[in-house]
Amino acid sequence: MANTKSAAKRARQKAKRTFRNRSVVTGLRTMHKGVRSAQAPTPDQVRLLISAIDKAAKRGIIHKNAANRRKARINRELAEAAK
Repeated sequence: MANTKSAAKRARQKAKRTFRNRSVVTGLRTMHKGVRSAQAPTPDQVRLLISAIDKAAKRGIIHKNAANRRKARINRELAEAAK
């Protein structure tokens, strides 16, 4: 339990941010599963997923390098599927 007013406020803020960020990460995971499970994902699906990853990285929800790694894996999966 927080000992000061400011620590209590920080704990409330952290809980709020964690809840919001968790929903974004869960949404990214769901979108990626949708793209991966599709036989031939449409360019719009891929574009939306990459855009969502970039937005999450811009907001600091996921790290910039993690976003780049995710995008590289998506593109590699698509290239292998196209063969």
